[in-house]
Amino acid sequence: MIFAEHLSKHFGKTTAVDDISFEVKEGETLVFLGTSGCGKTTTLKMINRLTEPSGGRIAVNGKDVLAQNPDQLRRSIGYVLQNNGLFPHYTVAENMAVVPKLLKWDQQKIVERTQVLLEKLHLPENYLSLYPNELSGGQQQRVGLARALMADPPVLLMDEAFGALDPITRASIRKEFKNLDELKRKTIVMVTHDVQEAFEMADRICLMDAGKIKQIGTPAELLFKPADDFVSSFLDDQRLQLELKAVSLNDLWEQLASFTGKKSEPEITSKNSVWDAVSILQKNNLPQISIHQPKTDERKQTSSQQLMDAFFTRKNLVP
Repeated sequence: MIFAEHLSKHFGKTTAVDDISFEVKEGETLVFLGTSGCGKTTTLKMINRLTEPSGGRIAVNGKDVLAQNPDQLRRSIGYVLQNNGLFPHYTVAENMAVVPKLLKWDQQKIVERTQVLLEKLHLPENYLSLYPNELSGGQQQRVGLARALMADPPVLLMDEAFGALDPITRASIRKEFKNLDELKRKTIVMVTHDVQEAFEMADRICLMDAGKIKQIGTPAELLFKPADDFVSSFLDDQRLQLELKAVSLNDLWEQLASFTGKKSEPEITSKNSVWDAVSILQKNNLPQISIHQPKTDERKQTSSQQLMDAFFTRKNLVP
């Protein structure tokens, strides 16, 4: 869906992005992660030409972005900013209708699409007449996401989209975001400096430093098969928690105990991470939890100690 080749950006004598290449598959979520000033936001903005490349090429859905009208290009790509980017003098309804009106949708189509997104994003209908400053930060961010999704673009760019929110609201909206069916068929490129957020949201992570890509891979690949010392050290402070989130119960399936008793409440699926299972066990003070494997309809059960033993056994076996 997105293809970048030998992409560079110079600001005077400063090189912000230094000859990078990457691709994003259709329906994939790629997260750009790295320290401040590493070039991740500049890279994101070159996809929709908010920043013009100094060299290289980018194609979205097979079309060279530099050969397209910038305004028309941006109308076909959703964009969510850290501060939500809402127009303060527009109501929620007017903010959501900006792109559809530019695309010359009729009013009935705009109203129908607005209603669909209000329901999916848990926004009451009476919010439509409110202005952004009358909403909380979390509500503003939901409206910003709704506006980006109104024209149903195939690609969504998110620049530190949850960064301005408090930790509790941020975690809640991230969870809603991951479960939103509207997003499951979209290609998403995110920028964040939050390591936990990157590992929670990404199918693959692109770790950058000083304008260059250090490694692109799944969260598990960055953790267990780092490309160099920079990648390894970047994750060291949060390594154990990240590893627990990157390893699924599917990965440990053969090492878990066979199911012998009644299903526990809550029961979880094998798609969940080791971190999810341990958190549920501790939060609910459960001695064991049952795990369902949807593909085979098989069940297993485990305790916190058994999970950790299986996890460390697997970790030592990873080359």
